[in-house]
Amino acid sequence: QVQLVESGGGLVQAGGSLRLSCAASGRTFSSYSMGWFRQAQGKGRELAALINWSGTNLYYADSVKGRFTISRDNVKNTVYLQMNSLKPEDTAVYYCAADVAYRSGTYTSTYWGQGTQVTVSS
Repeated sequence: QVQLVESGGGLVQAGGSLRLSCAASGRTFSSYSMGWFRQAQGKGRELAALINWSGTNLYYADSVKGRFTISRDNVKNTVYLQMNSLKPEDTAVYYCAADVAYRSGTYTSTYWGQGTQVTVSS
């Protein structure tokens, strides 16, 4: 069992930066792929960034590539999402996820955080 707690969301102007953190409990954190999903109001949840257990394989959605960076610290049981050059269309609730996998044509996850709101003003 893994519990995930996100922090770092908030309100920022377009062009600004935010860093999200996700603290995980459980001794198996280092064995899981970790991801950040986001869900804008009225839209479905989408995978923004993904990192494998060792941090050697990364995936980014085209919409965030070159602006967002995902990383992890397996000693601190924490995964991060550095978001730069933020745009109003990045406004969403951001969810940390553990044990992310591609199943039945979509990315999904076994464990989810409660979500943190990111709002980018124009």
